[in-house]
Amino acid sequence: MQRTVVTLLAVLLLVVLAFLGVHLLRETDPYVKDVLAQAGDVQRGEVMFQMNCAGCHGFDASGLVGPNLHRVASRKSRIGLIHQVTSGSTPPMPQFQPSPQEMADLLEYLESL
Repeated sequence: MQRTVVTLLAVLLLVVLAFLGVHLLRETDPYVKDVLAQAGDVQRGEVMFQMNCAGCHGFDASGLVGPNLHRVASRKSRIGLIHQVTSGSTPPMPQFQPSPQEMADLLEYLESL
């Protein structure tokens, strides 16, 4: 019994350390650091959204093929949003690499929804 508890605690500790490691790795990514250092503009972000995202997420971001993005900033961190947009790891969402300023603008827009 005690061995099982120790094993479960060890697994839990490894999961927590892995999560923190991934978060720190994302946080130290040069692109992410550059994006977070920029001041975003909501209007330019909306233009970016309309040009690149509205086809799947809807003109008003209420969702079509892609999910509703209203209050997305309450569900994902800024780093998580950057990763979501740039990774393409959630098919059918394509990989997309805007400039750091464009990404900062898009973040401002997403956070305004």
